[in-house]
Amino acid sequence: MNKTKSLRTALLQMTCSNSTATNREKISQFVAQAASQSARLVVLQELHDTPYFCQTEDVDNFNLAVALPGEATGFYGSLAKKYGVVLVTSLFERRAPGLYHNTAVVFEADGTIAGTFRKKHIPDDPAYYEKFYFTPGDDAWRPISTSVGQLGVQVCWDQWYPEGARLMALSGADLLIYPTAIGYAAEDTPEEQQRQREAWRTVQRGHAVANGLPLIAVNRTGFETDPSGQTAGIQFWGSSFVCGPQGEMLAEASEGDEQLVIVDIDLQRSEQVRRWWPFLRDRRIERYGDLTQRYLDPTV
Repeated sequence: MNKTKSLRTALLQMTCSNSTATNREKISQFVAQAASQSARLVVLQELHDTPYFCQTEDVDNFNLAVALPGEATGFYGSLAKKYGVVLVTSLFERRAPGLYHNTAVVFEADGTIAGTFRKKHIPDDPAYYEKFYFTPGDDAWRPISTSVGQLGVQVCWDQWYPEGARLMALSGADLLIYPTAIGYAAEDTPEEQQRQREAWRTVQRGHAVANGLPLIAVNRTGFETDPSGQTAGIQFWGSSFVCGPQGEMLAEASEGDEQLVIVDIDLQRSEQVRRWWPFLRDRRIERYGDLTQRYLDPTV
């Protein structure tokens, strides 16, 4: 496959309502706008069909899960085909009775499913009770092959871990992509909130630098209440962004607004950056066996 030197990419940062039909209509309008501006790759945020239901543990929420393939993939496949774009989506997958995943599904521009990635790292914190809903993915860290390149897609909490980014890079990814749902806790001070947002941006820019790859992070925005009333809800901080292989910011959305961000990504720049900073060449792979341990007891 020939890599596109300049890949016009669209990031869709939006709020989500309780109506899947309304959310999909909004997405359709954004994708149409992206295509009208010649975007070839369109990336959506995490769990974009619904509100972020993981704020509470409720077995009825499992009814939101969809089969893959099924009606949801039919809809998004048709959308990708209609506008001729490679489309990165994020769906609540019902794999089997009692077995559910948080799954990124990538559609080729002809509407076919190019591949999937099941979220590997599953958080369990107040307002982010994902372990109640999602089984960790058991598929490989492998980029998804598409007409616009090898897409190293992971999901949200995966973005904090250098191991996944490195494995995607070692498997030939052309860029790293993270659909995301992360926001502020109301009880945190404004200073702490901004520290967390900056940490989120910094760790991902570090993945870009360490692997010499561009990176796309698409977060949701808007306020969503906690149905249980146990917390004050989540103000999703938006700030979706794209950075280059040296961590340089190429485009960034606001914190609070719905936005369609269009950016041109040079996929060939990674080659030159890796010549300057040959991190993959200089890895001491024979010395990293201990990374498979949970913790290294200093007394042993």
